[in-house]
Amino acid sequence: MQQLKNKTAFITGANKGIGKATAIKLAKEGVNLGFIGRNEAELKTLCHELEKEYGIKAVYATADVSVKEEAEAAAESLIASLGKVDILVNNAGIASFGTLLEMDPEEWERIIRVNLMGTYYVTRKILPAILEQNEGSIINVSSTAGEKGFATGSAYCASKFAVLGLTESLMQEVRKSNVRVTAITPSTVATDLAVNAGLKIGDEDRMMQPEDVSELIISILKMPQRVFIKTAGIWTTNPQ
Repeated sequence: MQQLKNKTAFITGANKGIGKATAIKLAKEGVNLGFIGRNEAELKTLCHELEKEYGIKAVYATADVSVKEEAEAAAESLIASLGKVDILVNNAGIASFGTLLEMDPEEWERIIRVNLMGTYYVTRKILPAILEQNEGSIINVSSTAGEKGFATGSAYCASKFAVLGLTESLMQEVRKSNVRVTAITPSTVATDLAVNAGLKIGDEDRMMQPEDVSELIISILKMPQRVFIKTAGIWTTNPQ
């Protein structure tokens, strides 16, 4: 298994949910961290807490990843501050649901722009730095909604299906440069995103938590460099 200590990881959507849980677990492993998100106060607090608790370096840049110029500027800022990037976790995402006719076209497009284009913009800006090192890992957070569509989920499902396609294609492009590209596909996770989207979370002891997903991410990153996990699903065992 690989040691992660002294590596550098960038995480989008790090101020809460899966992103925050992953940030904490990486900090425990001794990984220096760069965050991209929209809530400056939460990101600033997270950086301070992780630096104090684990003695790592943590920096942040605020951006709406769906806006190309903001995503690129944020990525440049993190690279300038941390000097390198070994790991990229594209976690930023939004969700809302409604039938194709009910959902406002602007909301439909907004989901595509954040979930798909945000992943694309950040990856495209950071990828040259990873390729230059001839080694690295990229993990894109998709969803079971990227594997099977459902009624009222056309926008969200389309965005997550697209993330899987992007991941597969990028993997084929960069694997010979020792860059590992993985998509993870969680079922419903007890996060603010799920609650705000109106999903029923149920009993916390039985429902998948962000920390469960972050455990999977850490396990993937610790695999020997000669191998990688192409796609990894994680499900709640017995949801309500």
